[in-house]
Amino acid sequence: MEKANLVLTIPQGSVIATSLGIDGLAKHLSPGSGKHFQGRSIYLDLAVKDGHAAFDYLEQGGWRDAQGDTNAALAGVLAGKRTKTALSNSGFGPTPLDACKAAYIIKTGGEVLPMEPFVDLMRFAPGECPDDLTPQAIAGLIGTPEPINRNPRMYLVFAPIELLVLSNLTPIEYAWYATRRPGKVFRHVCFAELKTLQTQLAAHARYAECFNEILERPTKKTKTVAVMNLLNSVPFQAWVGYDRKAEGGLYFGDRQHLRIARFPASLPDTWEKAL
Repeated sequence: MEKANLVLTIPQGSVIATSLGIDGLAKHLSPGSGKHFQGRSIYLDLAVKDGHAAFDYLEQGGWRDAQGDTNAALAGVLAGKRTKTALSNSGFGPTPLDACKAAYIIKTGGEVLPMEPFVDLMRFAPGECPDDLTPQAIAGLIGTPEPINRNPRMYLVFAPIELLVLSNLTPIEYAWYATRRPGKVFRHVCFAELKTLQTQLAAHARYAECFNEILERPTKKTKTVAVMNLLNSVPFQAWVGYDRKAEGGLYFGDRQHLRIARFPASLPDTWEKAL
């Protein structure tokens, strides 16, 4: 019998059953050389047991049978297919974060870097977020220490939608706020913090407007600077945590908790050289 992995791809949002393993799937889906194509991805290896998804999808309103489609895809792979798409889109939202066993980042040519095992950074108590809360009030509600300064940070949000966000919130505060903010709430969020403000990703006037609003309005906590194709626009080396000099990596948050998958302490030469 074939061994099956169930892989959630970000930002595409597909859930794919495969007998190729993580490395094999990355090569199979790679668009080609990094010199000519864009096609970076994040893979989440989801829990499988006895040929079925070892988790229940969250409610989606009944517009598709995610559980049935996933188990049918796994059955197809166990019967001999190399890959079988379970969900072709919007797979991140209904997948519980605890179903994710491991995270990988994928370069365009199919080179795979396994991230370190998930670690829980914070468990969140139940509660809502009025829109007029200041960052300091959010820190107090969560029970985290006030940062040394509130200089704007830049976050790459990969799912449920790609966004480049300026914020005066720490990563823990941002995850709490993003899954509670009125009118723009995420069920889950996957993001990374950038080492420097990537001003080249937006028109100068747009960036300046967003930056000034974050600085000047005490209750303004986030401002979207750009959207779409952002995973391909910023090198992995620009993520906080890539060189392990500061806390960072891939963050995954929902209303209950925030998890992180850190970069390995030593990066393989094959990864560093790959495009």
